[in-house]
Amino acid sequence: MMSLPLFVGRTTALAAALCCGVAQAQSEESAFSFSGFGTVGLVGTNTDKARYVIPGQLRGGDKSWSGEVDTKLGLQVTGRLNPMFSATAQLLTKQNSEGNWTPELEWAFAKAQVNPALALRLGRMGAPFFAVSDFRDVGYANTWLRPPIDVYGQVPVSHFDGADALYQTSLGSTTLSAQVFGGASTAHFESTKLKLKRIVGVNATAEFDGGVTLRVGHAQGKIHLYSDTLGALVAGLRAVPLPAVVGVGNELAADGKDASFTGIGLAVDRGQWLANFEYTKRRTDAYVPDTTGWYGTVGLRYGKFTPYLTVSRLKVDSSNVNNVVPVGLSPQLTALKGLVDQAVEGQRTEQSSTGLGLRWDAWRNIAVKAQYDRINPKGSGGLFARTQAGFGQDRVNVYSLAVDFVF
Repeated sequence: MMSLPLFVGRTTALAAALCCGVAQAQSEESAFSFSGFGTVGLVGTNTDKARYVIPGQLRGGDKSWSGEVDTKLGLQVTGRLNPMFSATAQLLTKQNSEGNWTPELEWAFAKAQVNPALALRLGRMGAPFFAVSDFRDVGYANTWLRPPIDVYGQVPVSHFDGADALYQTSLGSTTLSAQVFGGASTAHFESTKLKLKRIVGVNATAEFDGGVTLRVGHAQGKIHLYSDTLGALVAGLRAVPLPAVVGVGNELAADGKDASFTGIGLAVDRGQWLANFEYTKRRTDAYVPDTTGWYGTVGLRYGKFTPYLTVSRLKVDSSNVNNVVPVGLSPQLTALKGLVDQAVEGQRTEQSSTGLGLRWDAWRNIAVKAQYDRINPKGSGGLFARTQAGFGQDRVNVYSLAVDFVF
């Protein structure tokens, strides 16, 4: 589970520095620095047969517009004991899997800047599974209205508890960075709890002259899913005195199975033009399917305006479950086979998207964005939630408006 980059230009770098770790308006004598960020957003679609959500959310947008998909508020404080030791905490409120807005501790880590090249961190940190992991929730720091969910929806985990080491050096005109990390993470999806344990991973980034950045990454660990429905189905299959049926139960289970996430990304930022690309692969030994995700974004800065185009796709490579439960031997086996098919189909979240957006840097610390997405959901309805019968046969139009700010 992890990996790659996407740097969205000079505006992103500035915003990330302002909001995500480097003190905003901090003097040399200050022991503490405070900053914050937020988004007020609206999302609507042209269908009432499903809801557009960011994976993990309970409620979303349909023909009745929703202000709960992108709206959020984050507050951050960094305390510096001395030039070597510091600590950072970030509190974030946004819609969670239970549909409420209870603030959660997103970051809480201590940092030791051992020397100018090496930093060590311990605690809760942004999960480094994607290019903008450290500021994926900071809308102002990104060109898009939201990161492409065809890629970022593959591992909807935003933080992990553990440790990492970050090293940076120069080789001629090229800046090289490396990160090694390990730990565990937890997320909730309605009635399902997801845990990633024994995570270990590495990221490597090279920043070249001419505004070109290349990043690769890989992470692996153990995936655990806690669901009463899934647990009952697996137990029922394992209780059948037929090796083939027991084998289906073992394939379906997500009780400490191997999982990995790998990716590569390229970003080009030259003058008015910016372009970004990410390609990722998720692999598991459980009923969570193997997937491939990719996107490409091209944007053009024109004064305070940046129009951009994004094309993306999420493809299921394998369901990881070979449903060989026999039918005809008994009604119970026939029912079990149907339940397995239903569980596997529910994970087939294929979709492709084309997005057209516009960013307006209205004020020094405020950006206004509008985005239109044309999504072709497949399988059980792509990444949409609360799908109804007949959904997935037509493309869906998604309309989004947002105001991002930092302070």
